[in-house]
Amino acid sequence: MNYREESLKKHAEWKGKIETVCRVPTDSREALSLAYTPGVAEPCMAIHADREKSFELTRRWNTVAVITDGTAILGLGDIGPEAGMPVMEGKCALFKAYGDVDAFPICLNTKEPAEIIKTIELISGSFGGINLEDISAPRCFEVETKLKEALDIPVFHDDQHGTAIVMTAALTNALKLAGKKKEDIKVVINGAGAAGIAIAKMLLEYGVKDIVMVDRFGIICQGAPELNAVHAEIAKVTNKSRLQGGLANAMAGADVFIGVSAPNCVSKEMVASMAQKAIVFTCANPVPEIQRKDALEAGAFIVGTGSSEHPNQINNVLVFPGLFRGALDVRAKTVNRQMLLAAAEGIASCVPESQLSVDYILPYAYDKNAHKRVAEAVAKAAVESGVAKKII
Repeated sequence: MNYREESLKKHAEWKGKIETVCRVPTDSREALSLAYTPGVAEPCMAIHADREKSFELTRRWNTVAVITDGTAILGLGDIGPEAGMPVMEGKCALFKAYGDVDAFPICLNTKEPAEIIKTIELISGSFGGINLEDISAPRCFEVETKLKEALDIPVFHDDQHGTAIVMTAALTNALKLAGKKKEDIKVVINGAGAAGIAIAKMLLEYGVKDIVMVDRFGIICQGAPELNAVHAEIAKVTNKSRLQGGLANAMAGADVFIGVSAPNCVSKEMVASMAQKAIVFTCANPVPEIQRKDALEAGAFIVGTGSSEHPNQINNVLVFPGLFRGALDVRAKTVNRQMLLAAAEGIASCVPESQLSVDYILPYAYDKNAHKRVAEAVAKAAVESGVAKKII
C-alpha cells in the first residue's frame, strides 16, 4: 500500500478524525432545564465559589489541549498551523483510543513564545492538561518551562519527553539482552534539538554516566563558541571525556547510538566501529539515519527505528495517552521526573523477560495493556511524589 496516497484519500473521506459527542439528553423541556438554563446556574455558582469544582462539575477533568504553532510538524518542518491540523487531529484520536482522554487540537498562528505562552495561559481554565506538540527548538524549551511555572495542571511537551520516555524504555530492555549495565555504557545522541536534549537529560536521571551529544556542527563540547544557551547547558553534564570532531569520532567504541536527527547521516563504517553488541536506535522520519538492514550488516546487535514497518518501533504513541490518563486520574499539578521515569518503567515492563528478543524490546503501540500500565505507574508516581490533588 502507498500509505501517503491512501492517507490523502482517506482524509478526504473522513473530513476530520474526531468529533464532539453529546453526553446528556436534550430531547425534552426537563432535559434542557437540567443541562442548560435555568438549572445550569447552580453548577456555575458552585464553581464560582470554588474553581476546583470545575474538575467535578464539567468535563475539564478529562480534557487535554493538543497545541502547536506548526513550526516542527513531523519531519516536514515549519509548514504552518493549518497544515499541522491533520497531525493534531490524529494525536487527539489516539488520546481517545488508547487513554479515553478527550483531546482537542489547537493550532496557533504565531511563532512568538510570549504569545504562545499567554494564549495557553488564557485558555487553560478549560482543560485538565496541556500537550505541547511540534513546536521547534529552542523556543519549545522556554514555552514549556514558563507554562509549568504558571499553571497548576500537567504541561507536557511530547516531542521532548514522550520521545525520551519511550527511548528509555527501549534502552532498558535492550541492555538486558546485551548484558550491559546502564552505568557502564557510552551513549551517543545525534541531534540536539527538543528530543535529543530531553533524551540526554532523562538518560542521566535514569543512571547513564557517559553521554556524548552531536549536532550539525559536530560533537557538543563545553566551551565551544558555536553553542547556543541550551547546548551550553547540556555540555556541562555530557561529554566528560571532552571528545571533539564529528559523528564518526563520537561513535567509535560507543555501546548505544540514538538518532533523532537527519536521514542517511550514519555509515556502515560508523556502526562497525561501535562496541560489541551495539544498540542502534534510528528515529529520523521518514528516512532513518541508517537503514535497519545496513546497521545489522555492519554488526549492530539490536536496531530500533521510528517506523511501523520494522520490529522495535520507538514511538511516543506508547507514552502520551497513558501518561495523561494517569495524571488526570489523580489530578496531578504537574508532570515531574518521577512520573517520566515511572512511565518508562511501565512501558519496559510490558515485555516479559522471557519474551524479550532482539526483535521485540517494546510493546506494540496498539497494546492497550501497555497504555494501562503507563497510566497506573504515572498515577502512583504522582501520588508518591506529592503532586496529586486526588487519591484514587
